[in-house]
Amino acid sequence: MRLHGFFRSGASYRVRIALGMKGIAFEQTSYMLRRGDQRQPAYLDMNPQGLVPTLELDDGTRLTQSVAILEWLEETHPQPSMLPSDPLQRARVRAFALAIACDIHPVQNLGVLNAVKALGHTEAQVNDWAKRVNSDGLDACEKMIAGNFGPFCFGNQPTMADICLVPQLVNARRFGCDMTRWPRLLAAEAACMALPYFAAAAPELQPDAE
Repeated sequence: MRLHGFFRSGASYRVRIALGMKGIAFEQTSYMLRRGDQRQPAYLDMNPQGLVPTLELDDGTRLTQSVAILEWLEETHPQPSMLPSDPLQRARVRAFALAIACDIHPVQNLGVLNAVKALGHTEAQVNDWAKRVNSDGLDACEKMIAGNFGPFCFGNQPTMADICLVPQLVNARRFGCDMTRWPRLLAAEAACMALPYFAAAAPELQPDAE
């Protein structure tokens, strides 16, 4: 398989973690987002949205949207599982993952921040926007797992929730959020980063890291 992405992309990071968790070997092709590589015709033929990641399978089939890729990996490589066996807990894991992937991450990514800047806002105002989006969203995530035992978000095994959480905490730090307000999230992150496949997926360890 080949993962078309970018080392700092939170969505690409999620897929790197999941591929590592499933023990799937893959190669990477990098697209420098600030340079607009993802808007070039060759990439748009692969992913019409011009977003990363795209997962290219061995037969040339291409999958887009990180959460859809995670679900495909879960269905085609069920062990180890990214979802609990209990249907109610599965729904809660998915809700947590989607709170990040749909409601936090998209409105603080590069395209949105550039659009906010184009409206006449300063760099400081744009960064404050991203900081507020992360802080408000992760406040809710902290409450969503408050009643669940650890060490991971939903019990003693990492799930799709953790796979979405870890990259988002990287973004929160990058925008200067007060991390001390999320002790439960940080505990889950620490448990994740003790696992080799989480550690190996870190942005700074990728071939295209700057």
